[in-house]
Amino acid sequence: VQLQASGGGLVQAGGSLRLSCVASGRTFSRLVMGWFRQAPGKEREFVATISWGGTVKQHHNSVKGRFTISRDNAEKSVYLQMNSLKPEDTAVYYCAADDGSVSGAISTTADRYHYWGQGTLVTVSS
Repeated sequence: VQLQASGGGLVQAGGSLRLSCVASGRTFSRLVMGWFRQAPGKEREFVATISWGGTVKQHHNSVKGRFTISRDNAEKSVYLQMNSLKPEDTAVYYCAADDGSVSGAISTTADRYHYWGQGTLVTVSS
């Protein structure tokens, strides 16, 4: 699976960005997809995950109500809509794919994701 993330950039606090991630190489509709982020000097952390069909989602508490994960299986894409951005959201954002789920169950654990995109930098200024 190859993943290509895009959509990062510089935005002021309170602004919005939409990250996109396009997959190739495997049946996208059988991949659980996730977004993770890594801020400077910090560990990579879970942001959001979505099931095969998009009906089950989970977001980290710190982004609930502000970020929304979605997917379009026909376009082989997963998205992260980020609203009301805060300076603490500044990080490199990675999309990731889990091809090991037998039921489409989501996961917040990075170890479950075998494929990672190259990352896209989001910088939120105060």
